[in-house]
Amino acid sequence: MKPRHHLYLDDQLTAQLEVLAAAPGGSKSAIVADALRQYLSRHGARDIDEALRIRLDRLSRQLDRIERDGQVLLETLALFVRYQLTVTAPMPEPDKAARAVGQERFQKFIDQVGRQMAGRRVDDAGERP
Repeated sequence: MKPRHHLYLDDQLTAQLEVLAAAPGGSKSAIVADALRQYLSRHGARDIDEALRIRLDRLSRQLDRIERDGQVLLETLALFVRYQLTVTAPMPEPDKAARAVGQERFQKFIDQVGRQMAGRRVDDAGERP
């Protein structure tokens, strides 16, 4: 048995409910139950929407900070490379031994960057801490 509820509605709402209930297969209880069910489901959706909005706003702020930090790091690296290229004299062409050492150092640098990006932390000696 369903619980009984006593509701008080204003005259205009009562008249609209009477018109809807007069249609074949309609009842006041079914109309009120459907309307209440829809209202409550929308209310729950609003709570979920609000919680998601707050979470998405927080994620958006975090991404903005990450983007800003990435831009700062990129600009810092660009300035360092520009400075290094302006203060370092180019090596003479015939000095093949110095070029070979430079190529070897560069390859070690690229390998270390690859390891770091792969998630392995490696110290200067190539050892895991």
